[in-house]
Amino acid sequence: MLKIYVHKKTRTAAKLKLKMRKFIRTFDHFARDEDGAMTIFAIMMFLMMLMVAGMGVDLMHNEMKRTKMQNTIDRAVLAAADLDQTLDPVEVVNDYFDKAGVDGYLSEVTVDQGLNFRTVKATASATTATQFMSYFGVNELSTPAASGAEERISNVEISLVLDISGSMGSNSRIYNMRNAAKTFVDLVIKDETEDLISVSLVPYTAQSNAGEDIFNELNITKHHGYSYCVDFEISDFNTTVIDTNKQYKQMQHFERGWSRYWSNQSISNPTCPKQSYEEIKPISQNKAALKSTIGSYSARSNTAINLGMKWGVTLLDPSFQPITQKLKNKGKIEGVFANRPASYHDEETLKTIVLMTDGVNVDTVRIADRYYNSASERVHWNRNALDRYLYYNVRSWQRSSWYYTKYTANQANSMLSSICSAAKGKGIVIWSVGFEVTDASANIMRSCASSPSHFFRVEGVEITEAFQAIASQINQLRLVQ
Repeated sequence: MLKIYVHKKTRTAAKLKLKMRKFIRTFDHFARDEDGAMTIFAIMMFLMMLMVAGMGVDLMHNEMKRTKMQNTIDRAVLAAADLDQTLDPVEVVNDYFDKAGVDGYLSEVTVDQGLNFRTVKATASATTATQFMSYFGVNELSTPAASGAEERISNVEISLVLDISGSMGSNSRIYNMRNAAKTFVDLVIKDETEDLISVSLVPYTAQSNAGEDIFNELNITKHHGYSYCVDFEISDFNTTVIDTNKQYKQMQHFERGWSRYWSNQSISNPTCPKQSYEEIKPISQNKAALKSTIGSYSARSNTAINLGMKWGVTLLDPSFQPITQKLKNKGKIEGVFANRPASYHDEETLKTIVLMTDGVNVDTVRIADRYYNSASERVHWNRNALDRYLYYNVRSWQRSSWYYTKYTANQANSMLSSICSAAKGKGIVIWSVGFEVTDASANIMRSCASSPSHFFRVEGVEITEAFQAIASQINQLRLVQ
């Protein structure tokens, strides 16, 4: 009996061990099997991708709403800040939001304005309900927008340098130029710009007449009273200044052409313009007077763009201020402009030149000093044109000794380039207009301008459009936020 009992017990233990081994092998196989793990990982990755995509959809909807609001608020404040805008600025902003269908989102509109500026600022806010992010506790996204715009008419000093040379008499050019220049004056001098914007007129031909008042404030020995042109030297074009202590020369008064003295008449077309309306008109806001002077311009003589530009720059340089003070004391310039031209460092003042021509520089000729060194000789040349007199009174082989070339056309182009560079170096903005010019002249004028976009090449009545464009850009809108 004992043997049988022991045998059965052993067999049972063996069976139990066998079952345990099978269980361990089964568990180990399950533990080593990766199929289930990959399925769980794939499901989790899909859920994460779905979550990210959902968040992207919510963010995209929010950004679309924000972009629409920002574009609307930018356009609204720009329109409201325009000084030509007659409607209430707040109403303008509200109207833009209403028409864009986002009127309920506008939070605040503030307006600050004065004599020469208007600043409009606005803020808006909205919320975007989320569809996917709400599962993570984010039920809405905020959508803020803010913008501000300002139109400010700062102090502006303008030199309007206009070609009135003989070629301007062709193809109605002088007529079209006068209309363009008068339109420009109307656009830049307005009631709201009173005491802020001044215009100096600088007409030029073969010379530019400073006028007796300016002439008398310079250190020049006066040889005659027929006209008041300054004969600058080549080195004078390397600088923007006018030196009241420097000894300048008075331009000879003579005519190169063929007009003849009759009775008490004098030469009709002198190299230095002699009519009062041909003189420089400095620093003025008298619109009627400026337009009247422009309307009197007539075509005459030849072209020296460099001389016109030299005076245009001089009238913007602070070195001219002592002369301005003297002219103010004489009642020639309004007291409000007594401190002009302002310093180049004055951040509230814009200095700009509009230079216009229809031609190119030519050689500059002067009478030999030995034939222009006495009072009687100056009277003589006020009555006799040079070419005509030489033809009838001097042998042909001797005529060339009576005059000389002060500087050639190429030298004049170089002088123009120098004064343009000097002006741009001081921060003066130069606009140039080539009016029915050759390619060579267009290149010269383009080079003088502050940039290629500051140059206009026009024909006919297009000159008025060019002057209008320049006037509008002098006073432009800018985003301040």
